Amino acid sequence: MRIATSADIDAIVRTLTTAFFNDPLWAPAFPDTERRAEQSAAMWRLYATSALRHHWTFVSDHAEATAVWIPPGRSELTSEEAAGLPDLLRQVAGQDVAETIMKMNDQFAAARPQRPHFYLTLLAVHDQHRGQGLGMSLLAESLAHIDALELPAYLESSNPANIQRYESVGFVPQEEVVVATGQVVTTMWRPAAGSSPGDGPVDRPA
Repeated sequence: MRIATSADIDAIVRTLTTAFFNDPLWAPAFPDTERRAEQSAAMWRLYATSALRHHWTFVSDHAEATAVWIPPGRSELTSEEAAGLPDLLRQVAGQDVAETIMKMNDQFAAARPQRPHFYLTLLAVHDQHRGQGLGMSLLAESLAHIDALELPAYLESSNPANIQRYESVGFVPQEEVVVATGQVVTTMWRPAAGSSPGDGPVDRPA
């Protein structure tokens, strides 16, 4: 595992695009199967590039797997990038897709706790490298760094098949969010190292 650099962006975007192409959440958000890869890649590139400034994006040797973390008190996008996201989505995928994704983002923001935490915004393995344990290995190694800081972690599981995997490394389901496409996303919280297993987020955004 290593920290990603700008030289990894193209590989990271390829990994994200293939990993989420048939995802229960992101596939319906980009319903045009013929253009889904192109459309979603533009969004993944924005998020992956922006996250580099935090130095908490981890990759495997050739970015076959990536874990994108947002540290406490930081944002996924800069204010300028966030303001431009609707226009980017409209340009690459149309008004309906843009509105759907912005609504989903609002729902995720409303569900995310205010209590300081590391936010696993993206965890992905390239389709050609699935089944080798790369994703969970990357997750476990990055969590070891977070445990050393004695801070909790948070994620949204877009795929029910992954919930048990996240539970195996200490995440606990919190609530279900029904997003604009009708899909159910499960929020999950992992207490800080050394804290009680029941030490979950007690506050919510205003």
